[in-house]
Amino acid sequence: MSTERTYGPTALATPANLLTAFRLLVSPLFIFMIIHHRVYWLTCVVGFLAAASDYFDGIIARRHGTTTAGAYLDPLADKILVLGGLYALIYVHVSGFIIPSIIITLREIWMSIHRSRAARRGVSIPASKIAKWKTFIQDWAIAFCVLPFFGHHLIVAYITIWVAAGFTLYTGWQYYEAGKKIFARES
Repeated sequence: MSTERTYGPTALATPANLLTAFRLLVSPLFIFMIIHHRVYWLTCVVGFLAAASDYFDGIIARRHGTTTAGAYLDPLADKILVLGGLYALIYVHVSGFIIPSIIITLREIWMSIHRSRAARRGVSIPASKIAKWKTFIQDWAIAFCVLPFFGHHLIVAYITIWVAAGFTLYTGWQYYEAGKKIFARES
């Protein structure tokens, strides 16, 4: 595996960014399918492809070079896919997702504000390894609501979404603490 960068930080049309763009484009279809065909194999396939694109764009970006556009678009695509999926499930009466979805939403709003403040100071806040696990668990909570067997027996989905909400709070706290240290050094 080559460690030399194939793409510079300002590159737009990279394989990783194209996978992220795919996730952005397929997210509305996934949300539509949850609303109209929640427990359905095709909904699972679309959701799996979207989630897999997140996994592979990260691998490709690390191999060929991360970009400024990718650093912005990747978390945005994650937020659209996860929050859109969660609120689509609430819309179709998966009521056990309401409180965890609010927790996840508030953390994501706060994190966007935190990252924006840091960016204005020239500080980049990359996703931590545990935050990537958080997204993975959120994806599985949604998956357990659309998979044919699990979609009719939601206890696994409810447990998973609360685990995801716990990871969400924990990673938010981690980012807050790390940010305090960075901002204190700059003051």
